[in-house]
Amino acid sequence: MKDLKHLYYFENLLQEVNNDLVREATADGRIAVGSVCSMIPEVLLNLPGCFSVRLRAPRTGSIEMGTYYMTSLLCECCRAILERAIEGGYQFLDCIIAPDACVQMNRCVENIELLKTCGKEKFFVTYSDVPMKSDETALKHYVKQMRLKALEPLHEVYGVDISEVALRKAVELHNEIARLITDIGEYRKEENPRITGYEFSVLTTATYCCPKDLMVEKLRETLEQIKTREPENRKKYRARVVLVGSEIDDPDIIKLIEDAGALVVADRFCFGSFPGRQEIILNDTEDVLTQICGQYLIWGQCPRFMNTDKINERHTYVDELAKHFHADGIIYEQMKFCDYWGYERSLASHVMRDEFNYPVLSVDRPYVVGASGQLRTRVQAFVESMEIKKIQGAKKQ
Repeated sequence: MKDLKHLYYFENLLQEVNNDLVREATADGRIAVGSVCSMIPEVLLNLPGCFSVRLRAPRTGSIEMGTYYMTSLLCECCRAILERAIEGGYQFLDCIIAPDACVQMNRCVENIELLKTCGKEKFFVTYSDVPMKSDETALKHYVKQMRLKALEPLHEVYGVDISEVALRKAVELHNEIARLITDIGEYRKEENPRITGYEFSVLTTATYCCPKDLMVEKLRETLEQIKTREPENRKKYRARVVLVGSEIDDPDIIKLIEDAGALVVADRFCFGSFPGRQEIILNDTEDVLTQICGQYLIWGQCPRFMNTDKINERHTYVDELAKHFHADGIIYEQMKFCDYWGYERSLASHVMRDEFNYPVLSVDRPYVVGASGQLRTRVQAFVESMEIKKIQGAKKQ
């Protein structure tokens, strides 16, 4: 296929957290808000005069200092982010707004604060208590926490407009990005898709890491190019998979999987498009913040939600994605030492195999996997097993 015109541009944005668009926005005096989890509704961090940056540690090498402060038994992603903070990689941030969701990520953010790795005079960190269930009581608590721990600190410290009008404006920008990513992602349904999972992951990840208004035009142009893009004459993949799991902030893992023969047609992971790139639908009668928080609770597919209804909903959600994108199998991945996804991967991989009848590959992985020979071998073997089952099924018919 002809190369996407702006792919190299988006790839470059992912090489640094403090990338060109971040520097452009901070030079204009905008407030850079660090984010570490989708449990803080992203739209609240993109009010007029602000922009959110999901923290990552691209091109990670040693994480010795992060390990020193957090021990070797905690998530490598958290250790890598702390390492990058100690290196001075987040000096541009004006604040970090974190949820009390993942204990390991909280410890990372606490170290970032205590070690004074972000030197701006008004820099602050907040922690909010977020729900583990999705019901009316949880919603009321969620709304209160988002007002007290996200909106009011931004207003009090930096004078950010947190009015209903400002919130609606932030929702409009979120929805425009969501529509573009959704429309681009729909082309993955094609029998011979005109966009790869790697390309889609680059575009989607960039929307979490950059000021959205500064990249929207290039996303529009990319969508228009894809509409007329000619796919390869023959399929370059041997199987189609849904990739489900914990945080994936480096598209190189998608590239590795696709080079091994499995096209990633749907992305149900942190930094993916499902469910993070859905539109927020507002009415004119209810409080806007309540509507935003309510929809985030409904969408939420994080294993932190431990009630039975949510657990079953996650399995059904993955099944629906697999059917919608015509997947042959599912890959469940988990960052090593991730408590929530450790339990989820163990249970869901069996449920999706035994009750939903999907071939499932279940793996745990380090933070940096771009050149992992072991993962490549396991994906290749998984692809071969799916091909064998197809042949056996055809013979029985």
